[in-house]
Amino acid sequence: MVYFLTVGTMLGISCGFSPSPLLTLLVTETLQHDIKSGVKVALVPIITDLPIIILTLFVLSKLSNFHNILGVISIAGGFLILTMGYESIRTKGIELNIREAEPKSLRKGVLVNVLNPSPYLFWFSVGAPIMTKAMSLNISAPLAFIISLYTFMVVSRILLAILIGKSKSFLSGKAYIYTMRFLGLVLVVLAFALFHDGLKLLGIIEA
Repeated sequence: MVYFLTVGTMLGISCGFSPSPLLTLLVTETLQHDIKSGVKVALVPIITDLPIIILTLFVLSKLSNFHNILGVISIAGGFLILTMGYESIRTKGIELNIREAEPKSLRKGVLVNVLNPSPYLFWFSVGAPIMTKAMSLNISAPLAFIISLYTFMVVSRILLAILIGKSKSFLSGKAYIYTMRFLGLVLVVLAFALFHDGLKLLGIIEA
């Protein structure tokens, strides 16, 4: 249980702080309007990701006995997380020019996330193997992963909205850069954990 809470927390914080179309929209809303507008955008994943999670669980129920397929998915997820970690370590901050940005709404925020391939890619390559491992234990483990993931993702973005609302230079400051580099190292560790699980499912290494 502690393992899945920890993984969900680390992934949630990393996804919350990492550059993405939704983060750009959050920054734009916050700077053009107010912190409240940015907070609304931060809540978008709670609305949009539930169907993706349900679809992932449905697919997993069909693949639960296909260890080779799940092993390949786990390794693919490891490469995705490793790429995210590498990009986080190399981050030099975010410079945004919003002078020509049009006002956005919560409805448009939902549209941005629905059309963004990242949540689908994340759940089918990263979330799937983690959920498979969690469901092999008990029902509480996958719930712990999902709740911690989205709680810390949303809280991280709400915190960003507040910080950006108070300081427009936050995303290019040292605090953000060092936070991202630390989270990048954490993601690298998580990537190798996924590689390890994938190799076990493929029977290449022993449990």
